[in-house]
Amino acid sequence: MADPSALTVADRAARVRFRRALALMALTLVAPGSAQLLHGNRRIGLIALRIWIGLLVTGALVLTISALDHGFAFTLAFDKNVLLVARLALFAGAIGWAALFIDAWRIGQPLSLQLPHRRAVVGVNGILCFSVAGTLLFGAHLVGVQRDLAIALFGDGSVSDAHDGRYNVLLMGGDSGESRWGLRPDSMTVASIDAETGQTVLIGLPRNMANFPFKEGSVMDEEFPDGFNCDGCYLNGVSTWAGDHTDLFGSSENPGTDATIMAVEGITGLEINYWAMVNLEGFKSLVDAVGGVKLNVRDEIPVGLPSDPFYTHISPGIKTLDGFEALWFARAREGSDDYSRMARQKCVMNALVQQVSPQKALTNFEALAKASTDMFQTNLPASEVDRFIDLGLKARDQKMSTVSLVPPLINTADPDIDLVHETVAEAIDRAEGEAPPPTKKRRKAPDTMTGGSIGSLSEGYAANDADDLAAVC
Repeated sequence: MADPSALTVADRAARVRFRRALALMALTLVAPGSAQLLHGNRRIGLIALRIWIGLLVTGALVLTISALDHGFAFTLAFDKNVLLVARLALFAGAIGWAALFIDAWRIGQPLSLQLPHRRAVVGVNGILCFSVAGTLLFGAHLVGVQRDLAIALFGDGSVSDAHDGRYNVLLMGGDSGESRWGLRPDSMTVASIDAETGQTVLIGLPRNMANFPFKEGSVMDEEFPDGFNCDGCYLNGVSTWAGDHTDLFGSSENPGTDATIMAVEGITGLEINYWAMVNLEGFKSLVDAVGGVKLNVRDEIPVGLPSDPFYTHISPGIKTLDGFEALWFARAREGSDDYSRMARQKCVMNALVQQVSPQKALTNFEALAKASTDMFQTNLPASEVDRFIDLGLKARDQKMSTVSLVPPLINTADPDIDLVHETVAEAIDRAEGEAPPPTKKRRKAPDTMTGGSIGSLSEGYAANDADDLAAVC
């Protein structure tokens, strides 16, 4: 190392200029505009510094309010106008900050530096410039993904108030395919959610239910005053029937969904606030995006059909299933039936609610957002997203209960609607701690499942009727 006493005045001056150049870049990193305020264009420096301070203050306020009111954060996260402004601001910030770094390099008079110092300054400035700009541009990309999610995922329907303190959301699942989206939902579940606590009751409706009434006074009730009693008419065919008679539904964009809601309201006695259509093919991507889902596989579950080249089985045990396997766990009927499949689907719903944490969602954000846009359609307005995300987070700490309108309690070919209404109301009352004594009909229901369902309530199908879904899954 050179003796400092042997350095010439020129060498010392070069070192001072080098340190000054590095300091200007450090100031630009910590407080954009401060380098210009000290040694460059003071007007530009003052503007940049004021913007930086304003952003810091705004960010601190947003974080503070969000910590006190989670709904505020969710509202911002799904407001497409706020997200557009944020994205444009990040683009502008990336360009402006990079320009300030380049100007700080110019102010540092690189041509007056010795060659090693000049190279070092160029390298450091380049790393800082591209790192900061790249980070902001990546942030703009993520905001764009979130905005696309908000636009694609949520509808612009009207806000619906809770009924008797609960929100009732109809969840429909169907396979994707050419001209098939939303035509014949293969599974239907009403999630009845307490508007304060998030406590949720899942009410499963079998797709083969027949001879049921529609909501009184509805279009479908006028067409079928004696119930849906046409030949071969089942609950999952309501949507198709409505699609063939769209003239009855005026300007409705989703006559099939509207008709299905009329059926579900007539069957359950509940008023439906919102609906969501789940594409089962997109479900695979969702599970993969969160790293799989852990499930208790009680029986050997076929993957595919015997005619499929990939046909295999999921063996019993505690398994972490990927998206493809989880899809077949939820949809398989080979060797079982609709009712046992309904039970498995409820276990999958419960597992996803319990296992997908906010931290996991953030770390897999882009893949999760892409999977969600492929998976869901809903009429839930964007303005209500914050409310339902908050309820969803609360639901993680609540026991999720279920009731399914299946044999032996309910005869799906000729359902006793009064018993159905009584069963649904009792399940909600039990979840809220206000359960009446069990009805005689419920007491007489045998433990062994009938109507084609395989197994018994103690062997895994308790998921169709449980006060604590997690405990029986």
